[in-house]
Amino acid sequence: MAKGYLALVLHAHLPYVRHPEHAYSLEERWLYEAITETYIPLIWLLERLLRDHVPFKLTVSLSPTLMSMLADDFLQHRYLAHLDKMLELGEREVRRTRDTPFHDTARMYRDRLHGARDTFVRRYDRNLVRAFKGFLESGHVEVITSAATHGYLPLMMVHGEAVRAQVETGVRTFRKHFGRNPAGLWLPECSYTAGLDEILKEYGLRYFFTDTHGLLFASHRPRFGIFAPVFCPSGVAAFGRDLESSKQVWSVQEGYPGDYNYREYYRDIGFDLDFDYIKPYIHPTGLRVNTGFKYYRITGKTNHKEPYVQEWGRNTADAHAGNFMFNREHQVHYLARVMERPPLIVAPYDAELFGHWWFEGPYWLESLMRKIAHDQDTVELITPSGYLRHFPCNQVVTPCSSSWGNKGYHEVWLNRSNDWIYRHLHWAAEQMIALAREYPQAEGVQRRALNQAARELLLAQASDWAFIMATETMVEYAVRRTKTHLLNFKGLWHQIREDRLEPYWLEELENQNNLFDDLDYSVYAGAESAISKP
Repeated sequence: MAKGYLALVLHAHLPYVRHPEHAYSLEERWLYEAITETYIPLIWLLERLLRDHVPFKLTVSLSPTLMSMLADDFLQHRYLAHLDKMLELGEREVRRTRDTPFHDTARMYRDRLHGARDTFVRRYDRNLVRAFKGFLESGHVEVITSAATHGYLPLMMVHGEAVRAQVETGVRTFRKHFGRNPAGLWLPECSYTAGLDEILKEYGLRYFFTDTHGLLFASHRPRFGIFAPVFCPSGVAAFGRDLESSKQVWSVQEGYPGDYNYREYYRDIGFDLDFDYIKPYIHPTGLRVNTGFKYYRITGKTNHKEPYVQEWGRNTADAHAGNFMFNREHQVHYLARVMERPPLIVAPYDAELFGHWWFEGPYWLESLMRKIAHDQDTVELITPSGYLRHFPCNQVVTPCSSSWGNKGYHEVWLNRSNDWIYRHLHWAAEQMIALAREYPQAEGVQRRALNQAARELLLAQASDWAFIMATETMVEYAVRRTKTHLLNFKGLWHQIREDRLEPYWLEELENQNNLFDDLDYSVYAGAESAISKP
């Protein structure tokens, strides 16, 4: 038995950004960039580990909105068109940078884009969810999911049926793509409040993650702190995030991604090059955007930047992987002296950090898992389910209300910038519950309208909109999305109540917001779910 365990957890999530009403969508680029820079590189590194028979374990959470977008024909077609446009730019960049310090980096980008196209089209037939299904079946990767649209669940608990709808729809979506129910659920934003675990139990979910203080301030305080899971009174396990391992990766001052040898994210040719040259590859209005072609390394704290050197970046990632492993070994040796069982270190991260924000992140992750497998015998990689199989007896506590947002509670998602949304979301949830109970056996167009009303409510509840408003990044878009989905819901509510459904408008909404095709509005009535429960 290992002296201690490390659970690496990657949470992959994007809000639903499908916009067929526009010929070009700036927000859809979030998805395209994440596919090219994070999801496909993650697939590549997992394939290499499996090919080389490396004994690794990894937990990956795919949110239901992300799965829905990855499996959507329309978005697959648009992503391929985007990829081909970037390949065209890549060929031009290889020619433009000849005899400059940037030529090798330009060739690297072009070759990676060719590899991404081959992976996307030929190997996975445009649906990358299939890759993760294969990883799940390999036994090395535990794939789980999140709430339907990443709704901020503690602020929805005034209507338990609304929380159940988020959870059930998430489980349904996972089962549709993976043929089984998920073992655990990533609570959106790691946000927990008392009672959520009872709802997870209803759907056979065995565990969730919480931030550090969610366990440290639990009642009663866990004997092993965050270094072992606890059971809620419901029997669902809670795993607490380890601050030390998180800080080494996330911290702006101390985290690895800030090393001067790594690629500089904020210098992109979309902003640097002559407008006439770059115009075909940015927004059609001429708005400059990131292209993914970035030729500089961080270099230092000033605006002066030196050319990026691939070898230096990879070597630094390898060294940082060794440092991370070294620190985890020492952490385990210390904890093992004061614990009666091997300690568990839970290290959860947003997947998009790896590759998108931190270009060398996938190299770091692969190097880390190889080093843990071959260069030491203190720490063993494990999944939450694996740990619970090894140690089925755990302390029973009630975790503290918490999140991993700024200041650790709910302030990011409930403050002056976004508090106005909740009275409308609560009203819509209350009306959706009433509709589901009043029309328990709806059929035909009426059933379609009820399902679409539920869909619009779920989309309005996405925690992303409140987060964007709080961080003041793309506030106008977040406000518009919130209001649009609420207005769509209210329009459907009026039509259902007044028995004057408009099939053409309903069809338009179904085509535009078409995720969760097996959504069942009756979950809002509190009826017994069709999902198998223990």
